[in-house]
Parts: sequence; C-alpha cells; structure tokens
Amino acid sequence: MIESKGHPNRLGLWGWFGGGRWGVERYLYTLHRLTGLGLLTYFLLHILVTSSRALGQASWEWAMGTVSGPLFKFGEYLVFVAFAFHAINGIRLGINELGFGVGPPIEPVYPYRTSLDFQRPLVVGVLLLAAIIVVMGTLNFWVLD
Repeated sequence: MIESKGHPNRLGLWGWFGGGRWGVERYLYTLHRLTGLGLLTYFLLHILVTSSRALGQASWEWAMGTVSGPLFKFGEYLVFVAFAFHAINGIRLGINELGFGVGPPIEPVYPYRTSLDFQRPLVVGVLLLAAIIVVMGTLNFWVLD
C-alpha cells in the first residue's frame, strides 16, 4: 500500500464545509472570483446583443426576441445578485487593502491572534448589507414588477 506523505485530514467533513483554517474568507474569495467571471460573461453577451443593432432592424428584433424569455429574466436576476455581492465585497476588500479592517499590530505571543479577528465584523456587515440589497432587489424584480 502506498503511504501518503500529506497531512491527515484532522478536521474531517467540517474542514471541507467550514473552509478549514480559512473559514468564511475563503468562500468569499471564491464567490468573488465566480461572480466576477459571471459579470464578465454578462458584459460580453450584452455587447454581442446590443451590437446586433448595427446589423439592421431585423437582426435587432431577432436578438431581442431571443433574450426576452423567462429564462433570461431569471438570468438578469442572477446578474443583479452577483453585482450586489461583488460590489459590496469589493468595497470590503478595498477597506482591508487600505489597512482599516486589519487592526493594530500586536506582539506575536502564543496563542497567536490573526487579523481575521478584526475582519470578521466587517465580513458580517458586508454579508448583511448584501443580503438587504438582494432582498430589496428581489422585491423590485419579482413582486413589484
């Protein structure tokens, strides 16, 4: 039998769901990347659809007929949710990058404290603000429409 030279999975299934030693920040990092790619895809499709106007009225009507179904309405809603999260999380990243969410430097004494202790309230605030914006947008998009 081949012996593994890696580290044992001490955290088990919770280590996978809980992000291991990274926690919520790793999920925010991954979700920020995925929403960025989704928004980029939307922008490219948007340019493609709107450029059909230059090809004539028939091409424009065909393109608008293609993107007017319920599937695309749900897709537009997902673009809104992705934008809301990506924008608010980007502001959080900018605040951390400027050093406001990191906390003061401390003496490295065991047990070590990380800057995540100072970033967690900002993470919770960002997630709450994004959730409020998404709920308001959901009401506007589906209920009040």
